[in-house]
Amino acid sequence: MADSRETLTINAFVVGYPIKHSRSPIIHSYWLKKFGITGNYEAVEVVSDNFANFIATVKEGKPGTAVGGNVTIPHKEAAYRLADRPDALAEELGAANTIWMEEGKLHATNTDGYGFVSNLDERHPGWDKTDRAVVFGAGGASRAVIQSLRDRGIAEIHVLNRTLERARELADRFGPRVFSHPQAALQEVMQGAGLFVNTTSLGMDGAEAPHLDFSQLAARAVVTDIVYVPLRTPILQMAEEQGITTVDGLGMLLHQAKPGFMRWFGKMPEVDETLRALIIGDMEKH
Repeated sequence: MADSRETLTINAFVVGYPIKHSRSPIIHSYWLKKFGITGNYEAVEVVSDNFANFIATVKEGKPGTAVGGNVTIPHKEAAYRLADRPDALAEELGAANTIWMEEGKLHATNTDGYGFVSNLDERHPGWDKTDRAVVFGAGGASRAVIQSLRDRGIAEIHVLNRTLERARELADRFGPRVFSHPQAALQEVMQGAGLFVNTTSLGMDGAEAPHLDFSQLAARAVVTDIVYVPLRTPILQMAEEQGITTVDGLGMLLHQAKPGFMRWFGKMPEVDETLRALIIGDMEKH
């Protein structure tokens, strides 16, 4: 009987380096328990030099091995390159955060943009009733945000970065509705914008952030931050003090996990307040 039960266990993972602070196992374990699914989801720490070997073992698809998993820093670009069937989202981004085996091939996608817009949809419906969005920062984390805003239909997406060349690269990558600017143009670019997104690490883990004046934003504008530690970042705090509606970044983490769970375990989960409270409780411990 023990052997037959083991064959019914579905295994998945999150792989990265370092990985010990990942909250993905908490999220997926919560959903596994809620659905009553016999499955495991564990964090696996793999250095860059060993990542290709790790993916090779996933592709072997031996009984009892994982059917897929999440990929986090620093392996997202490598996961895209090593996948047999990356989808259009992963192709454009050049990075994958969700992989799964299907018909003997390793498929890959990127759900970060899905998580980003789903969080806004949940916490502030109607956020997308604007023609103009400002994305602060042009690092790797900004790519999925820009892609998802463009695909949602936002007419103008203005990307500002300390190094203008990085912002220009993103404008070239994501098309004519994306515009690049130096950080010095922030006040001008914010004029009439209905959404401001911080994709930089400013304010992460209690670090200070420069003062931002949000008075140029449109009435009923929303300010959001993809940083979620702390939950109320300095940038969100500034916006709140100026009377601007804010959405924290935790929901992006929670919602981006949903499509992967569906791929590996066959059920589409929901992000509820119990799960949110569970993750907040874990954040407060560390």
